[in-house]
Amino acid sequence: MYKVMLVDDDFPVLELLTKTIDWKSLGFEVVSIHENGVSALESAEIEMPDVLISDIGMPKMDGIELTRKLKAMNENLQVALLSCHTDFNYAREAVKLQVSDYLVKDTFELEELCELLQKFKVQLDTMQNNKQKEQKLQLILSKNKEKEKAIFIKRLINAAYENEAEWEKDRKKYGLKEEEGYIITMLSIHPNHSEAFPEETLHFAISNIVAEFLERLNPLAVHFPAPDNKIFIFFPGDLGYQMNALSNAKETLKMIQFSIEKVLNINSSSIIGEKTEGLLGYQTRIKGLLNNQQQLFYMLPRTVESIKESVKNTEELFAKYDEAATEMRMIVLNKNMEQISEFINKWTIYIAENQFSPDVVKDWFWKLLLDLNVKLQALQYFSGEYSFESKHQEIFLMEHMYQLKDWLKQYFKKMIHYHETNDQTKRKEIIEAFKYVAMNLERKITLDEISSYLFLNSSYFSRLFKKEVGETFVEYVTRMKINRAKELLEQTDESVGKICERLGYDNQSYFIKLFKTYAGTTPIEYRSGKVG
Repeated sequence: MYKVMLVDDDFPVLELLTKTIDWKSLGFEVVSIHENGVSALESAEIEMPDVLISDIGMPKMDGIELTRKLKAMNENLQVALLSCHTDFNYAREAVKLQVSDYLVKDTFELEELCELLQKFKVQLDTMQNNKQKEQKLQLILSKNKEKEKAIFIKRLINAAYENEAEWEKDRKKYGLKEEEGYIITMLSIHPNHSEAFPEETLHFAISNIVAEFLERLNPLAVHFPAPDNKIFIFFPGDLGYQMNALSNAKETLKMIQFSIEKVLNINSSSIIGEKTEGLLGYQTRIKGLLNNQQQLFYMLPRTVESIKESVKNTEELFAKYDEAATEMRMIVLNKNMEQISEFINKWTIYIAENQFSPDVVKDWFWKLLLDLNVKLQALQYFSGEYSFESKHQEIFLMEHMYQLKDWLKQYFKKMIHYHETNDQTKRKEIIEAFKYVAMNLERKITLDEISSYLFLNSSYFSRLFKKEVGETFVEYVTRMKINRAKELLEQTDESVGKICERLGYDNQSYFIKLFKTYAGTTPIEYRSGKVG
């Protein structure tokens, strides 16, 4: 429906036009009615009509002046002017303003106005179709330009320029002024996998936002799409005003990031590289930014930082593995989300402070979850039905620490909810026994002790446990202790004697014999086999 504005200081005329014409069948709707030009102009500033039907002689602002002002706002506005008499001067002004028709109130028929409206619709349809075609063509051209820019960046990354002449040709094509040099910055998009944007659509939308801000804030800057959700922005780095250039780059990047989040609900962060010039300089700076995955991994959303060298931490993250694994297992057994959140916060803070390699961090957390899943199934405390296979890929796709942190909290929340539902199918006494063993694995646990803890007769509990679990309570505890011994042999350098004592065994020879019965090898052989 096209929008119509009616303006006349003669109310009966407005009423006649409103009620006697079937606007909807003609493809129009009357959006506003006014008795003077000033009121009509104020309304048009809020909602611009497609068609104006206005009297000429009105108080405050006549129809000619109103038409002039609205045409300045919308050059495609279709206009029909009404008058009580034929006036050559009015007609001449109407022609100058490209008014479609000039109707004399005393002589025109409604059919005449309806025919004029049909003519307006044809013209508006034609203009709309032409506009859509133009927009489609512009979209194709813009996308092609973005693809060409992406190829340019790939050539720089891959050092594919065979000679200086090729480089000079592309440099000039994209408006890079060699004499000024540029501050190379990298905008990193943090994909929100819950948002169902096709990749090409997302990249094009972000490029449009970047282009809009650069045109307004720094017209000499140039942006280039790059692999892995990155966009390079080259800011002019005038040597005499380098600090101003850096400040401008930082503020512009902040505004771009804010707009991307507001419009697309997607986070981003940026790294500002050093000023550079020349083919080799561009290649070096771009590769340096792309390879700086460690800094990007620890950056929070909406942050802008200058490029930093990767920190070579001296501490080994996996040296903390057993401590974290034991702590996590105890907390998860309690099914307390508050404690789990504190655990995740504690270790992510420690990791961020030490700036461990992103791949090492992901591998560390994956191993924690994998071992937890295996151990809890072995304890028979949790069911093995909870989907785990897809989690490996999800973790290793995480490009930022804060995303991994949020993912871990959601993972544990879903896991606990699943197992709380699953636990309803098991005897409460058995679940509590599993939990008690897991929480007290590193000391002696007797049948009388657990029976007393559960306020049950030891003979009754022994029969119940064997019936529900398929092995005796003593066999279950021994198997869990041997599994824990295997963990300690794999993950620590503690001696066999220390491990024996830690698990509540007084006699090392008995422990070694027991270990061989369950594991098929001695503790020393098991450790050397794992190491070798």
